[in-house]
Amino acid sequence: MDKQKYVHLILLLVVCFFSFFLNNRVIYPDIMESRNLVTAHEMVEYDNWLVPTMNGELRLEKPPLPTWIAAGIEKISPDNLVLQRAAAGIIATLLVFFIYALAVRFTNNRRYGLISALVLCTSFNIILMGRTATWDIYCHGFMLGAILLLFRGFEQSGYRWWDFVWAGILMGLSFLGKGPVSFYALLLPFLIAYFVIYRPSVRYKLYPVLLMIGICLIISLWWPLYLYIYHRDMAVFVAAKESTAWINRNVRPWYYYWKFFLETGIWALFLVTALVWPYWKNRFKLKKEYLLAVCWTFAVLILLSLLPEKKTRYLLPVLIPATLVIAHLLNYWFELWKSKTAKKIDRVIFGINSFIIALIAFALPVAIYILFYSKGLLGLPYFVMLILFFWGIAIFLGWTSFKFHPFSFLWGVVILFMSIEALLMPSIALLFNNQDLKSIRSVRNIREISEVPFYYPADEELRMELVYEAGRRILPWNIQQDSSLLEKLPFILVSAKSAEETLPPEVQAKVDVKLIDIYDDNHRQKNTSWYSDTFIRYVTLITSKEE
Repeated sequence: MDKQKYVHLILLLVVCFFSFFLNNRVIYPDIMESRNLVTAHEMVEYDNWLVPTMNGELRLEKPPLPTWIAAGIEKISPDNLVLQRAAAGIIATLLVFFIYALAVRFTNNRRYGLISALVLCTSFNIILMGRTATWDIYCHGFMLGAILLLFRGFEQSGYRWWDFVWAGILMGLSFLGKGPVSFYALLLPFLIAYFVIYRPSVRYKLYPVLLMIGICLIISLWWPLYLYIYHRDMAVFVAAKESTAWINRNVRPWYYYWKFFLETGIWALFLVTALVWPYWKNRFKLKKEYLLAVCWTFAVLILLSLLPEKKTRYLLPVLIPATLVIAHLLNYWFELWKSKTAKKIDRVIFGINSFIIALIAFALPVAIYILFYSKGLLGLPYFVMLILFFWGIAIFLGWTSFKFHPFSFLWGVVILFMSIEALLMPSIALLFNNQDLKSIRSVRNIREISEVPFYYPADEELRMELVYEAGRRILPWNIQQDSSLLEKLPFILVSAKSAEETLPPEVQAKVDVKLIDIYDDNHRQKNTSWYSDTFIRYVTLITSKEE
C-alpha cells in the first residue's frame, strides 16, 4: 500500500466516524427503524430466522440479510440502538471506500478518489441512511462493491475469475439486502452507461460472467425458493403484493424527482453546475470518465422516474454517480489552481458555488441562536464558543472562495460537517425530541406484567414504534367478536381510550381493570404537525373479576 493511499484511508475513516457513528443515538427510532428492529428482536426471541415475523405476523416483503445482522447484534447485545445503527454505519463506510476505489480505478488519480469519497460522506441522504438502522444502505453498499469488481474485471486483461466471483457474491448479498432494488436502480444504469461509452471487450469474459451470474442467483434465490416450498401461499401473495405496489402505491408523476439534486444537501448547487455537460465536456481532461459519471447519474434518475411508485429516499443510488460528477468539477478547479491557469469565468463559477456555502456557514450561528439558545437549550459560554467557532469556519470558507482554493474549500466543508455532528447533534435532538416523553418502554420494568401477554383493539391503529418500545408483541383482539381471550386472563390491553370506554359492558361485567398508566410516545414535541394521538395509549391490566 503506497503512502498516499494509506493517508487517504485514514482520513476517510476519521470523517466517516463523525458522519455515521458519533452521537448516532440522539434521535429516536422512526417507524422504518422500529419495523426492522422489531423483526430482528422476534428472530431472536422466537427463533424464526428463516421466516421473519413482525409483531406476530409474517414479514416476507423484505429479504432477511440486514435483519439477520440486526438479530445477531440483538442476540449479542439486546436493545442496543447504538450498535444497530453502527452496523448501518459500517456499510456506509464501506460504500465510501468503494467509491474511493472505483473513482481511482476510473481515473488512476487518487486525489480524484479522495474528493469523491469526501463529497459522498458529506452528502445529506448518505449521512441519514448511515446513521439509522434501515436497510437501503445495505443493498446499495454491496452493489457498489460488485460494480467496482465488475469494472476491474472488464478493464483488465485475461479471465479475472476472482473479480467476477466476488462481484457475484456481492450482487447476491445486495439481493438479500433488498431484492432487485439495487440491480434496477444502480447496476443497470451503470451497465448502460459503461457499455455505451467504454464499449469494453468481452473476450475471455463470457465464462467468468456466467459464473458471476450463477453465484448471484444461488445466493439471491435460495431464500425465496425456501419460502415458496414451505410457505407457498404466503410467498406468492407477498410477491404479488410487492409487484403491484410499485404500480399502485405512492404513485407520483414522472417529473416528481426533478429536485433530485437537493438530496446531496450542501452540494446541490455544485451538482447542478457539474451536470452542465455541454459546457464542461471540452474543459475536463478526463472526458470519457466525466461522461460516464453524467450518463450514469441520468440513467439512474430516468429509470427511477419510470416507476409509478416514488419516494425521495429512493433517490439514494443517484448520489453515488452524482458524487463522481461533483468530484470532476472540484478536481478540475484544483488543477487550475495548481497550474495557476484559472480564468476569470472559472473564478466566478467557483465563487458563486462556494460563497453560498460560506454564507450558510456564516448564518449558522443565527440559526443556533433562534433554534437553541433562545429556547434555553444552550448555555451562554457554549453558545459564544459555537458562534466564534462557526464564524471562523465561515470566514475560512469565504477566504477560499475569494482566493480560489478549491481543495482547501472542500476540507472546510468537511470540517463544518464534522463540527455539526460533534457539537450540535445533541442539541438538534433536544430540538426535535419530545422532552415530555412518557414512553411505553417503562412497562419492561414492571415485574407484575412481565409475563402477561399484550393485546390491542383490532379496530385501532397500532404504531410499530410502540411495539419496539414495549419490547414485546402486542397482538390484535377483536373485542366484539372474539370472547375466547377472556378465558386466558390476565392480559394487558393497550388502547387509545380507557378500558372503561373500550370494553363493552358485557365484557366489563366479567373482568377487573387496573390502569397501569397512560403513555405518550410522541417523539416530536407538542404543538407540531408531527404530534399525533396515535402514540398516546392507555395500558390496562385485565384480570378475572373477583367473586
